[in-house]
Amino acid sequence: MMLEGKVALVAGATRGAGRGIAVELGAAGATVYVTGRTTRSEQSDYQRPETIEETAELVTAAGGKGIAVQVDHLKPEAVQALVERIRRETGRLDMLINDIWGGEKLFEWNTPVWEHDLDNGLRILRLAIDTHLITAHHALPLLIERPGGLLVEVTDGTADYNAGHYRNSPFYDLAKTAANRMAWVHAKDLAPHGATAVSLTPGWLRSEMMLEAFGVTEENWRDATRHQPHFVISETPRFVGRAVAALAADPEKARFNAQSLSSGGLAQVYGFTDLDGSRPDCWRYMDEVVEANKPADATGYR
Repeated sequence: MMLEGKVALVAGATRGAGRGIAVELGAAGATVYVTGRTTRSEQSDYQRPETIEETAELVTAAGGKGIAVQVDHLKPEAVQALVERIRRETGRLDMLINDIWGGEKLFEWNTPVWEHDLDNGLRILRLAIDTHLITAHHALPLLIERPGGLLVEVTDGTADYNAGHYRNSPFYDLAKTAANRMAWVHAKDLAPHGATAVSLTPGWLRSEMMLEAFGVTEENWRDATRHQPHFVISETPRFVGRAVAALAADPEKARFNAQSLSSGGLAQVYGFTDLDGSRPDCWRYMDEVVEANKPADATGYR
């Protein structure tokens, strides 16, 4: 297995992209610490059924070793304790995947700042920015002890796409553009230590919450295209997971340092596919089909 002996921290792995990334790192043989707030005995304010224990079990079933740790990444002392535990148990950290989010239920679509709930908006920024910085502060000292480490800041949208598009609300826009910039600045600090930092976006993610919103399952997801035709370009959370695993295993990954990457773009580089054998290239599709007001058609884009 290409990541056997490596240790990863997937911060924010309860569901969605974080879960998909954790499972694929496990499939590549890694030991994966998966964190989140929801356990089998305690739910977060999401009130969702997915748990970190489930994610850890999926990691182990895939071939790795999954370790679930309940952590609120807004609490520096909890993150510090997590990193101390990783150091004590493994003595190393090879990959930090900052996927902490938790703001889906807080932002208001296409709402100007003066109309958006201020408390919710400011919490979005704390969840998307403060958590990532707190985690990087405590985890990166362990990561840089060995050359070859990888930091992935997970976001929504490439730097180029986000620079030219309004992302639904001022708070969501700032949250998702910030991760791209964070990866860029961390890359400058990490490069002298032989480590690499990138930002990475999935495409239109068929997360648990997205499938539920469309009233479909992974087995019949195409039924959702009757209501939203462009959902034809969507991808599973495992696709971005395979992107992270391929990048982590690349001995020349430093060539991507400071870059904004996408699951679809990395699939063209490394040759991996989604679970159905396709390679959805969502952000190219967004530019060339959606922005051009063309009919939904994924031919040539997956």
